Amino acid sequence: MAFSNLNEIYIDQMQDIYSACKQSRAATQELHDAATDPALRDALAAGVTGIQDGMDTLSTILSSHDANPDGEFCRGMEGLVKEVHAHVLGQDFTDSDVRDAMIITQYQRMAHYAIAGYGCCKAFAHRLELEDDAKRLDTCLSASYDGDSTMSDLAIGGINRAAAA
Repeated sequence: MAFSNLNEIYIDQMQDIYSACKQSRAATQELHDAATDPALRDALAAGVTGIQDGMDTLSTILSSHDANPDGEFCRGMEGLVKEVHAHVLGQDFTDSDVRDAMIITQYQRMAHYAIAGYGCCKAFAHRLELEDDAKRLDTCLSASYDGDSTMSDLAIGGINRAAAA
């Protein structure tokens, strides 16, 4: 497909982040199931819900533009999910705190992808004067930042210390 205007890029990138969310939601559920720290498990459960909320928002926006949310497959998130499998789910750990530290690492990589995607889409929406879309995308962006911040707090607050012991 040859892109001819910003609106086409906007739709393409929302479809990409929708696909990324679909893939990361499944991986986050698997990370939740592998985690042992109760606060981390709670944060990952909230992450699954937040990712679904983002997908619902993207689906609504894309539908309002007569676009199919499933119009793209995100290869970037595919790679990050492979990393989740290689570094957490397919890895043996002798210490659950070490596994939990690695879970945070992998979750944050996926969250940073979402932050980049939502941020770009929000900027496109502003430029296209789609202020309602921009507001909805900003809510998704803020939720992604919050999830990332929660993981940093958990890591700094004790999980990394326990993993280092």
